[in-house]
Amino acid sequence: MTFDHPQPPEDRFPRRDEPRDALEEALHEIKRVIVGQDAMLERLLVALLAGGHVLLEGVPGLAKTLTVKTLAQVLGGSFSRIQFTPDLVPADLVGTRVYRPDTGRFETELGPVFGNFLLADEINRAPAKVQSALLEVMQEQQVTIGGESFQMPRPFLVLATQNPIESEGTYPLPEAQVDRFLMKVLVDYPTLGEEAAVVDRSLGAPAQPRERLTIEALDRFAAAKERVLVDREVIQYAVTLADATRRPERYGLDDVAPFIEYGASPRGPIGLVQAARALAMLRGRGYVAVADVRDLAPDVLRHRIVLSYDALTENVSADDVLARVFTVVDEPPADHLRRPEAAA
Repeated sequence: MTFDHPQPPEDRFPRRDEPRDALEEALHEIKRVIVGQDAMLERLLVALLAGGHVLLEGVPGLAKTLTVKTLAQVLGGSFSRIQFTPDLVPADLVGTRVYRPDTGRFETELGPVFGNFLLADEINRAPAKVQSALLEVMQEQQVTIGGESFQMPRPFLVLATQNPIESEGTYPLPEAQVDRFLMKVLVDYPTLGEEAAVVDRSLGAPAQPRERLTIEALDRFAAAKERVLVDREVIQYAVTLADATRRPERYGLDDVAPFIEYGASPRGPIGLVQAARALAMLRGRGYVAVADVRDLAPDVLRHRIVLSYDALTENVSADDVLARVFTVVDEPPADHLRRPEAAA
């Protein structure tokens, strides 16, 4: 059994293999500039197709800014970067009305948030009002200035970064606001081989990425995601993963229960299923497999689990909790799920 999903007009649908082939070509072009970080690149494309936003956490120097800029160049979109600092005000992001003495009138100047790809660098260095203004834009997909509303361009992807090794002079995002991000991706150090390749490339002229996709094509692919079928058992699996973080005792997780203050919100399984549909399309399938949900679950759920003081004192992370959850939540049998020929 599968759910019936609203369908966009038929003429907007690409062939099933078209999104996979086009996005693989785009990824290949990005990798001419970015060495390693394959998981991060895949998550960024999934977020684009799913209409979500990404919180990137990693130490400086891991090519987060270069990745977003290269992604915008390859996909043909506009790119903006905002360095968050304690002296920012909301108008520095969304824009404001400016008085022109020569005309005697007020004119609206739009801020740097108006772009397809927005890098909010070190978001936890800005005060609460600025963070709230950005998160409102992410949620509402529009900005209101002087009583006039301005729609954000499509697609609109916010990639916010934060440095996990510094706490002085920062304003940590409240849990309810972090929940607005579809995924939190942990960016790790490259391997020895990858870092050697990075150093080797730095000795020559930097590669210039070429446009390999258009924003219009990306919009078509995002609409085509709605055709990816999701079996009821896969949905139940995603919901059960989230529920196990809320009621661990029901699932025999008494050992991790003291480490959880609050479990994943309902946005967790909703975002997980939507992201899994995008990943399934990236992998050339017309249906969501359990592996799609399992692969994305840590990125979609880790920032939605509020850990207790006991977890902090015993150095238990959200990923540790999720690892235990995976061991007790049974996956649906693969032979019961929708097969490719049935989804054609």
